[in-house]
This record gives sequence, structure tokens and C-alpha cells, in this order.
Amino acid sequence: MNAKKIAIATFFFAALGLSRAEFLSTCSASAASEAQVASQPAVARRIGAIKAINGSAITLTPDSGPEVAVTVEPNARILRIAPGEKDLKNATPVQLQDLHVGDRIRVRGQASADGTISALEVIVIPRSDLQALHEQERADWQKRGLGGLVGAVDPAAGTITISVTTLGGKKEIVVHTTKSTIFRRYAPDSVKFDDAKPSTLLEIRSGDQLRARGDRSSDGSELTAEEIVTGSFRNVAGLVNSVDASSGAITVQDLLSKKPVQVKITSESQLHKLPPEMAQRIAMRLKGSMPPGTPGASSAPAQAPNGQPSAAPGETRPGGGMGVGGMSGGMRQSGAPDFQQLLNRMPAMTIADLHKGDAVLIVTTQGTSTGGGTAITLLSGVEAILQAAPNGSQAMMLAPWSLGVAPTGDAGP
Repeated sequence: MNAKKIAIATFFFAALGLSRAEFLSTCSASAASEAQVASQPAVARRIGAIKAINGSAITLTPDSGPEVAVTVEPNARILRIAPGEKDLKNATPVQLQDLHVGDRIRVRGQASADGTISALEVIVIPRSDLQALHEQERADWQKRGLGGLVGAVDPAAGTITISVTTLGGKKEIVVHTTKSTIFRRYAPDSVKFDDAKPSTLLEIRSGDQLRARGDRSSDGSELTAEEIVTGSFRNVAGLVNSVDASSGAITVQDLLSKKPVQVKITSESQLHKLPPEMAQRIAMRLKGSMPPGTPGASSAPAQAPNGQPSAAPGETRPGGGMGVGGMSGGMRQSGAPDFQQLLNRMPAMTIADLHKGDAVLIVTTQGTSTGGGTAITLLSGVEAILQAAPNGSQAMMLAPWSLGVAPTGDAGP
């Protein structure tokens, strides 16, 4: 305070019966209190996963930014909540020793100058609870999800029309959205659903791949979506030119572009090998679906040994017959097999199993200006399919598998 302000304040405090010395003493105490508050460490909050834990010391990997060193104070409150809980009314007190690597936590406490946090509160969702939730969501995506290629978007009506391709032909489905529909969009060069960003209906474009989860109409022509994930992906059909297992990259001579395409293979990429008999059945279907006169087209429907039209993989015929491998689990109520579910049952493989000259169908991310796309799904053993569709375009009828692996939702404290 300057001299004038002190003089004025002294007058008022004198009116209250305080001496100048008492007033100055009060001012000094107030200033000291303010300085003490200013010097206190700031309150910090961080959310992430436990990378390491040793006694009361936790290494936290946050959702963004560098790792954080956390020290849990002896008097800290530690609570366990279920995934999806919005408040702490149903939280359960737990002990520090109940925390484990992989658990998702939110810490609150005092931050020091070096970025470390002395936690006074820890909210935890155990890793086991998250895994259980993810499995439930994955099962629900498999049960109530569908995928296809976006044909039209009507923001005013809140609808998206997608083309779903099955081995029985193409079908258009209208996806209805509501105010509560969750939209996500894949990152440009990521195959992980966790990297998908919140999105809106307005970001969806014709040609995007879409996967939706919700309730279908009785005839299967409509779906009211609870959650939608979209992305822009690239389809590659061709022969492998080279394989570099050490760097996780392959080069494919693409039949569509007639150019070599480099594709990265990561631990997130799904690689499957199509059994020869299934590839033959799909090839017969492709030939039968081509317009007359198209090279490779069949003049009559493929016949099974009993003289009936050949069943597609997983398709049930009257009398209890099945397609290749008895994979009836891929059936939809409409009778058309869900190719993604069939894919999930095919033998898995690694990049080391690929060789020059192998025929492959691949769905990749769009990639970046400095690198090729990353494989989301790669299917080998498709020689018969590419022979039936030599230009590659018909072979990419299987495009909906770009989003076919059931996503799992995020759940955080």
C-alpha cells in the first residue's frame, strides 16, 4: 500500500478502535498470508494408464504429453469406479496395493516445478474391468453392427445410405442418426480405434467406409445407430512384389492403379489366409455376378454336385447344407453371409508368411505424403478371385471389411 492509502485506512481503523500499529500489524499478516497462498504448489490433475508402480511411486502414461511421476501421499483417498461412471457416488474405497500396471487412473494433487505430482486423490478403473467392458462392446458390435460404403449423406434428415456387399449381392441400408448418436472418425494413418477422434455427421462423405452399431428394422433395410465410426481408406488388389519382414513393409503391384504400392504391416494389422476351397467358391460367385460378355464371366450359375446353385461360404441351403467349412456362424437373418465374421474365423498369418508373387487383397489407411498406407486387413490366398476378376475392381466387393473388426469404445475415469 502507498502512504495515501495507509493514511485513509488508518482513519477508518481508528474509527473502529484500532491503533495505527495494530492496523499495520494486520496489513503485514494479510500480506504474509497472500504470499503463502501464492507460494503453494498448484493443484494438478492427470488421466492415463499406470505404466509402472513401486510402492507409493507410480509412473503414469497420460492420454497426451510425457510420462508423469506420481507419489501417492499416505493420506490420499483411493477410489475404484466402474467404467462409464460419471460421478463417485458408487465408488468403492481401495488400498494402494490394489493398483496394478495397466489400470486407468485419474490423479489429483500438488504439482511441483519439475512436473511430478503428490497425489491426494486417485480414482481407478482396473484393467480387468476395462477388458471385460471391451469384450462386451466387441460382442455387441459383432451382434448389432454392420459395415458398408457410404453412398449418400442427408444432414437434414440425419440419415446415411450405405451399400453393403455380401456374397449374395449388394444391398442398400439407411442408417438413421439421433442426437445421442456417437460419431468417431479414424485418424489418417492409424488402424487403432483408440486413435479415432470425435466426429460429426457433417464430416462423413460419399465413398467413406462406415461401421455402425444399433437396432435394425425387421427387414434389415434400416438401422438406428447408437455409434458410428467412419474413415477414408484405400483398397489394393494385386501381386506381392517384395517383402521386408524386418521393416514390416511389402510392395504390391496394384491391379487397379497399375502401379507398385508400398504397404506397412504393424502389430495392429489383421492378416488372414483364405482357404483354397473358399477362394474357389467366391470366384464362382464373382463370375456369376459379372455382366454377360465380361472377361471371366460365367454364362450360368455355378452348380454344386447335387445340381443346385452353389452355396456361398457360410450360406445355409434348404435341407441343412452349408457352404465351405460349415461356417454357418456368418449367417445374417436375411440369409446372406457376413463376410467379416467369416474372415475372423480364417487362419491368421504374419508378414513372414508372405512371398513374392502371392495374390493379396488389402484395405489400408490413406497414408501420408511421405509414406504408404498401413494395412488394416490383408487377405492372401486369393489367386482364384483375381483370376475371376482380372482388373481387380470386382475383387474389391469385399471392401466393407475395412471397418469390419469390431471397434471397442473408450472408457475413462
